[in-house]
Amino acid sequence: MVQVEENYTKVSNFFIVGFPGLQLEYFHMVAWFFFILYVTTVMANLVLVVMFALEHSLQKSMYIIMVSLALSDIGFTTVALPKLIARYWWNDGSIGFYTCQFQRHMIHYFGSLNSLIFLTMAVDRYLAICFPLRYPMMMTVPTMTALTVLSWLVAHIFPGVSSINFTKISFCGPSQIIQAFCDTTSLAALACEDKSHLTGASYATAMFILLVPLGFVIFSYFCIIISVYKMTNWQGRIKTFSTCTTQGCIIVIYYIPRFFVYSIPHIPNMKMTPDSRIATIFFYSFFPPLINPFVYFLRTKEMREILSRWVQRL
Repeated sequence: MVQVEENYTKVSNFFIVGFPGLQLEYFHMVAWFFFILYVTTVMANLVLVVMFALEHSLQKSMYIIMVSLALSDIGFTTVALPKLIARYWWNDGSIGFYTCQFQRHMIHYFGSLNSLIFLTMAVDRYLAICFPLRYPMMMTVPTMTALTVLSWLVAHIFPGVSSINFTKISFCGPSQIIQAFCDTTSLAALACEDKSHLTGASYATAMFILLVPLGFVIFSYFCIIISVYKMTNWQGRIKTFSTCTTQGCIIVIYYIPRFFVYSIPHIPNMKMTPDSRIATIFFYSFFPPLINPFVYFLRTKEMREILSRWVQRL
């Protein structure tokens, strides 16, 4: 829907296309897939948040950051998936201009937040493994709580700058968003004026929020590997390597495809089809929130014992 205003037209509604190559007969099947994915992701993360709230033994610094990740994953999937489900279930892809802008802000907010959470987790693991004697004094519950709150606040800065820039841009059609949700790249493509300054600033901001935490994550894992090799206890080595390898895989899934998708438009002679781009974004956006509860929570003995006790009570 468009409205005529003076010498230009302004889009008042956008339409989420999703996968442009998807045939109509597969819409309901895809909608069911997204619905099951959404419910499973939210319930798995919500159970862990409830466990943390009810079990005082879990209210430690290491679990605070994990609960922060669970809440972030719930927020991201809740912002992104319901409209996509409606698109394929009822062919209702229409989204208001300001609703789209809000979704765009929150999509990038939770993306930035997760990157900061991974940074905080890397700091926590680095101190716990490389400085085990001083770790209890350095990473106390108040310290971790302060770092977590700071992450939730700072994460608004990066998408906030983009939101301010978007208030100065006119959209004059087309209004179809070739994406699973509203994001900066897809909306910038619909602007009816020069958007090179917007895409350049967005790319620089994305690289900063990705590469700075990733740089420290790589540094911390390098130090952890050195510390592990110095261990005389083989069982401790295996346990530490197992935990770090699993977490490292999640971090790789989160960072590497993101960096690739963000960089493609700025690399000459490299292109992605809309479907492959959306599939890649879908993979790194929704796969980690689904498996994070199992990687970060249920691998710990304490969490498994509490969950087993709850099941036995039921």
